[in-house]
Amino acid sequence: MATAKKPVQRHGFKTSEFVVYPAHGVGQITGLEEQEVAGFKLELFVINFEQDKLTLRVPIPKIESAGMRKLASDEIVTKALKTVRGKARVKRTMWSRRAQEYEAKINSGSLISISEVVRDLFRSENQPEQSYSERQLYEAALERMSREISAVNKISATESVALIEKNLALAPKRGLKTDEADSQAGEAETPSAKVSANDEKSEKAA
Repeated sequence: MATAKKPVQRHGFKTSEFVVYPAHGVGQITGLEEQEVAGFKLELFVINFEQDKLTLRVPIPKIESAGMRKLASDEIVTKALKTVRGKARVKRTMWSRRAQEYEAKINSGSLISISEVVRDLFRSENQPEQSYSERQLYEAALERMSREISAVNKISATESVALIEKNLALAPKRGLKTDEADSQAGEAETPSAKVSANDEKSEKAA
């Protein structure tokens, strides 16, 4: 009978555990590899992002600078869900600038920052629809947030999304005039904003 491989630990991380990599979200460390570079042996964590069908090899010495972290604590998850129940905070700036700020938050690796994007771009059924690029950013943030909560709470992705949406439904209703203005600003987005949104999608697929 084959015995299970013992997890290998490096810098506080071990094989088989789920981690968060800022640019791609939740992934699982599936192994440890060794490569020789310029005569020196280099250890790398192999990280699999199943839903993106992506595998990354991260050098152990670069884990900290890459921003890789462990899954959020239960307290942080609770705070993130509380965040989406709060009032949306939409700046009165050009959509292109807001889009860049949202993308930066999504790729920050911070569950709280990601939950702020979900909160600010959420639209209920009785509110104006999101523009195409708003919807893209909202779905990207919702996916990142739901994946981590799913991994932390050990529930399915569907259950995680339902939990987030349940908390979003408790958020204060935004004024109709504010929503209409935001929607119009989103529709009047600049070409550079569209390119920025598409770049994020391309980066995830890379």
